[in-house]
Amino acid sequence: MRTALIGCVALLLGAVAILTGLLPETDALAVANRVWPILLFVVAITVVTELAAEAGLFTVVAETLARWGAGRAILLWLMVVALASVSTIFLSLDTTAVLLTPVVIAVAKHAGLPPMPFALTTVWLANSASLLLPVSNLTNLLAFGQIGHDSPGRFAALMGAPAAVAVLVPTIVIFFVYRRQLTTRYLIAERTAPTDRVLLIASAVVVVLILPALVSGLPVWIPAVAGAVVLAGVFLLRRRDALRFSIIPWQLVLLASGLFLVIASASAMGLSVGLGVVAGHGHGFLSLLRLAGTGALASNAVNNLPAYLALEPTAGSAIRLAALLIGVNAGPLITPWASLATLLWKQRLDSQGIDVSWRRYVGLGLVVVPLTVVGAVGALALFA
Repeated sequence: MRTALIGCVALLLGAVAILTGLLPETDALAVANRVWPILLFVVAITVVTELAAEAGLFTVVAETLARWGAGRAILLWLMVVALASVSTIFLSLDTTAVLLTPVVIAVAKHAGLPPMPFALTTVWLANSASLLLPVSNLTNLLAFGQIGHDSPGRFAALMGAPAAVAVLVPTIVIFFVYRRQLTTRYLIAERTAPTDRVLLIASAVVVVLILPALVSGLPVWIPAVAGAVVLAGVFLLRRRDALRFSIIPWQLVLLASGLFLVIASASAMGLSVGLGVVAGHGHGFLSLLRLAGTGALASNAVNNLPAYLALEPTAGSAIRLAALLIGVNAGPLITPWASLATLLWKQRLDSQGIDVSWRRYVGLGLVVVPLTVVGAVGALALFA
């Protein structure tokens, strides 16, 4: 409820800015036109995930991964690393946070392993692995038209080296921190029988069809909404009690909408000019690192999507936009509100009864973010 309260306060402040003329209506509408597809996608993919979880799809996937791991925790974890990276690159960080988090929690529980190494791997890679393709991160989609490249292939050529570093560094840090838990063995438990095979099959079909549709070139909200409607229709016929209001992430929508309005209002009052001074200019390593660092700090202070929108005018070139994306994609690993993916991840953990030590989360983020951002910017400066 705290998330919704903050969102309502932010929306109220944004409304005051519009009514007083501090934020022109045309600017507010321009922001709304850019962000409504993002929020609709988040809502729809969350509904799909909640219903697929109710159908037992993630339990089946978790049990399959546990069998493939052959009783070795390190092998199971490396499969999670690969799955999180591929899912983020091709399906977006929010999809990974929503779809994969319940899978890895179920994997850990099924294998009798501590869930946090797997959960942390999911949320870190959901953010840091999101540099390679336009669809990988909603900030990339916002930047795609501004970055000067006209194809995902060219975008990937620019972001390839930084993306590799941004996957490798967090993976190494997680292994170092949790090496004792990840070098043990586990027993492979028996499979559980699904309670409703029709719902399970329908959920699997919807998810399998959504995945390629998200990289088909269609706006990502279209397949997500279609999947949510179809799956809700099936549940309406077979398990109506699962269709409850709580499966809609309305608190996150309120928060994100309010943050967008507040940042737009601040930008109209000169925030972008001030950020331009902080972010600097130039195309050398230190200049790019300064911009990426500003993006990382802004993301952890507010959220990476409004942070990107506020800093976008300070970039001015493809390589500087790439540095900004490093900061707002690989940087939001410190505060829980730094990205929608992290908020969605926390929501999934809460629904699974997993408590997160935010003091430890912030502490680990303060270690991994500088290493990741510096390494990725170095790769960008070297190979771009």
